[in-house]
Amino acid sequence: MHPNPIYHTQEAQANLAFARARAFGVLAVACGDDAPMLSHVPFLLDEDGVWAHLHLVRSNPIARALRDGPLNARIAVSGPDSYVSPDWYGVADQVPTWNYIAVHLTGQLELRPQEELHGLLDRLSAHFETQLLPKTPWTSAKMSEGVMEKMMRQIVPCAFKVADVDGTWKMNQNKPDEVRLRAADGVARNGMGTDTEALADRMRKA
Repeated sequence: MHPNPIYHTQEAQANLAFARARAFGVLAVACGDDAPMLSHVPFLLDEDGVWAHLHLVRSNPIARALRDGPLNARIAVSGPDSYVSPDWYGVADQVPTWNYIAVHLTGQLELRPQEELHGLLDRLSAHFETQLLPKTPWTSAKMSEGVMEKMMRQIVPCAFKVADVDGTWKMNQNKPDEVRLRAADGVARNGMGTDTEALADRMRKA
C-alpha cells in the first residue's frame, strides 16, 4: 500500500464495498521465516464486512497449515490500474507512476465444518452467475447425481474474520485538477494495465 495519506481517504465502508463487489483477491498467510503462502481466491464478504467466506483445495499448503488452528492472514483485492506517462500531465518536470486501486483486508483465517461447504459454493456461484443475467444462472442442481459430492471431498470451507481494512486509491490526487484530468484522458486513450477505462473514470472523479 502506498504510504501517502492522500491516497487513503476512502471510508471503511467504501473499501469494503469495493472488496465485496470484486470478490476475488490474493490470500496471504505468514509462515515463520519462510516466504508468505499465497493463494488466489474468490470470496464472499458479508454485508457487515466482518466475515469473508472462501474455500481452498485440501492439498493447498494454507489449508494444511490451518489444521493446527486459525492463522493471521490478509486478502489483497486489486482493482483497475495503469501506467501513467509524464507526458500526459502537460506540465514540466514530472515522472512516471502507476495509478491503482487496492484494498487490503487483515484478520484471521480458520477452517469451517465440512457440512458448510455445499451452501458456501452455492452462494458463491450465485453471486457471480447473477451478474451474467439474462443468462439462466448455473446452479449445482445441474450436476449429475454424486458428482458434486465427489468433487467437494477435494476442497475445504474457510472463514476469514476481518479485523482491519485499508485501501489505496491512487488517482493523482496530488496533482492540480487540470493536470489530473489530462492524465485521465491519457489513461483512457493509451492506458497500460487492467480496466483502464474504469481507472480513467475514477481519476476524473477523484
